[in-house]
Amino acid sequence: MHIEVSLGLWQDRPAEEALRTARAADEYGYPAVWVGEMATYDAFALATAAGLGMTRASLVLGPFAVSVRDPMMIAMGAASVAALTGRPVSVAIGTSSAVLVEEWHGRSRAGAATALAETAEALGPLLAGERSDFTGTHVRSRGYRLRLPAPGAELTVAAFGPSAVETAARFASRMVVNLVSPEAAGELAAAVREAADRLGRPAPRVAAWIPAAVDADRAAIDQARRGLVGYLAAPGYARMFEQAGFGDIVALARSRPHPRELLAAIPDEMVHTIGAFGTRDEVTARLAAYAKAGVDDLVIVPSSTERDPAGVGTLAALRP
Repeated sequence: MHIEVSLGLWQDRPAEEALRTARAADEYGYPAVWVGEMATYDAFALATAAGLGMTRASLVLGPFAVSVRDPMMIAMGAASVAALTGRPVSVAIGTSSAVLVEEWHGRSRAGAATALAETAEALGPLLAGERSDFTGTHVRSRGYRLRLPAPGAELTVAAFGPSAVETAARFASRMVVNLVSPEAAGELAAAVREAADRLGRPAPRVAAWIPAAVDADRAAIDQARRGLVGYLAAPGYARMFEQAGFGDIVALARSRPHPRELLAAIPDEMVHTIGAFGTRDEVTARLAAYAKAGVDDLVIVPSSTERDPAGVGTLAALRP
């Protein structure tokens, strides 16, 4: 199995643990480390700090919210990280959440699906070192060319709904899905391959972010439960959890209860639906289920707890 690592950026853990996770992943021979951003480090800054201590792993930056980051900003940031660290760099983009875009950044998320497609179209030439020349409904860049060496970065699109899957099929080298069951991952993988075939393009590889912990304790399960709160009422995710037998929890989420009430109602079984927790053999078997469903690249998001700071124990147990 092809296993990569994504930094969890867990809100209940010290922010600097992300660096330890990244460097452990490199030390243990994982081929790539994904560096996103939430509420702590800027992704380009964190990727540079992590990459300076790496010798083997490549870096995947993002997914960046296309309603917040414009194509020039993303291309310049990717080129900066590649030049400063000497590591191969790829870029991921997505529409992100209403909380991040509208509440944190004060930007409109209207037309996010169109912005995703336009950003993907505008970004490809920039990452290849070409001069920008794109005008869309939501995205525009004209006359900029990287002054640093072009990173030649692969483009990944984060997808769940049909429009994002179509964008991935049309423009991306890879599509990534997050917080999905093996069954849902398989459906999305089949959808993007069908779309790529219809468009006459090579099918993108399919990656899945999978929360994981070997010998998971209560803290690791609860950490994953907290990560589900913001997704349960979202279109697509809600349908997936309903199909998995959690319709009552989805209905509660749609009623907009206080987050503490919703968290208390989330059973451990929901975590096991979208993650890999247990003994090493159980986690490996769960990852194999994603691969069997059609996922090419398994991206583990290791839990970080007092028992296993930075997820180093999980990374050691699952090392390639």
